[in-house]
This record gives sequence, structure tokens and C-alpha cells, in this order.
Amino acid sequence: MKDILSEIIANKRFEVDLQKQAISIEQLQEGIHEIPASHSMKKALASSDSGIIAEFKRRSPSKGWIKQEARPEEIVPSYVTAGASALSILTDEKFFGGSLKDIRTARPLVDIPIIRKDFIIDEYQLYQAKIVGADAVLLIAAALEQGKCQELAEQAHELGLEVLLEIHSTEELPYINSQIDMVGINNRNLGTFYTDVENSFRLAGQLPLNTVLVSESGISDPEVVKRLRTAGFRGFLIGETFMKTPQPGETLQNFLKAIQQIY
Repeated sequence: MKDILSEIIANKRFEVDLQKQAISIEQLQEGIHEIPASHSMKKALASSDSGIIAEFKRRSPSKGWIKQEARPEEIVPSYVTAGASALSILTDEKFFGGSLKDIRTARPLVDIPIIRKDFIIDEYQLYQAKIVGADAVLLIAAALEQGKCQELAEQAHELGLEVLLEIHSTEELPYINSQIDMVGINNRNLGTFYTDVENSFRLAGQLPLNTVLVSESGISDPEVVKRLRTAGFRGFLIGETFMKTPQPGETLQNFLKAIQQIY
């Protein structure tokens, strides 16, 4: 199977270069001073009973369109009402049907942390995230050299953005350092898009005890959330399970009720 991640990253470099030609990084830097203080995603997950990071996503490379006409002003507030601890908003356009405008639209409507979920490869994207109102960014180990990942994490902190580092394998454990606020274990292989939730359990025991752990992708069963929480996870990033239903917020509400019944 072709490596989807390589294709996405190649497109992202092209995309960022075009954006830089339209708006310089200096122009972005000038806009930072007016941005209000962030909400801490790390604290929100550590103190939450549910830890659900509800994701706003219109499509994916593996499934195609999930909800093409989805509107953040409708779905994102419904996630908060239902009891989400944090929000993940996809901003990649070509492969996920998202945009920075989705965060800009959602930010004034909610008062919980928002993470910009994208393929961050350049400092420029951190400034974009800050300007539209994101509180955290995703850095993907599989998409970055280790030194570049650390550099971006440091730059994110300088802008007051928290960092969720995404890893998929034991080989990526060295990417974890003091600049990383949360560690996400992706159950989906970004090369093949094959998903296996057991990946979270395999890697959890190899991480430092004080790590705020997030399990990402392929979670659709409240029983699995209970098992993951017992294994030390505090965050559960769930998108498709909610987005593929007519009322994502209502689906989240029912999902949280099911978790409470298990406990």
C-alpha cells in the first residue's frame, strides 16, 4: 500500500510555501499580541472524569467524506454541551476537508481547550494556530525528524501553545522530552491507515509514569475507554465515531452515559 503520510507531507510543504507567499511570517507575528491567554489542555485532561477529546472532522484519506457539510458553529458547541473535555479540529484541507477558519469560527463559541490537528512541519503553522485561537498543537513523530520536532515544541511553548506529541511505535519513544506536554499514542498507522487499539496498551507501559497519555483513533466502544483509563490514559481522541452520526453531540452524550454506567 502506498505511504499516505509521505503524500500528505509533500502536499503540506507545497501548501505552506504558498501560504507564506500570501502572508509573510512577519505579518503573522504582528498579529500575535492581540491573542488572549490559552486554556490548558493538559490540565483539562488530567482533571477530567471522562477525558474525551471530541474531534471535528469532515473526511479522512481512508474513509473519504464522513460529513461533508459539517458546520463547526453547530457541532463544536454541541460537543461542549455533551461534556467533552477538549476539542480537536482538523485544519488540513486536501485530505481532511478542514481549514483554519473552522477553529476561528469555533473559538468564540466554546470555553474549553482546542487543539489544532494538522501535519505541522514549519514554525509558520504554529503562528497560524495561535492567531486563530488554538490552545495546543499536534506534533507527529512519524512526520518529523527528532531535532525538528523538539525545535517546533520549543517554539510552540514560546507562543503559549501546549504540545501533544503523537507516536505510533517504540522507535519513536526518544521523541519524548521536557518540551512535550502530552503524549498521544496513535492506534492508526499513518503509512497504511490500518487501525489497532491494542497499540495503545502495548506502548503505555513504556512511558514515564507522570505522562498525560492520550489514545488516538479507532475508539468506538465505552468499554475500551474504561480499559484504557485503567492502563493510565487520561485522554481519548474520538472523531469518526461521533461525526458519522446525524447528531455528533448527542452521540457523544450517549457515549459518556455509557462510560458512567460501566464505572
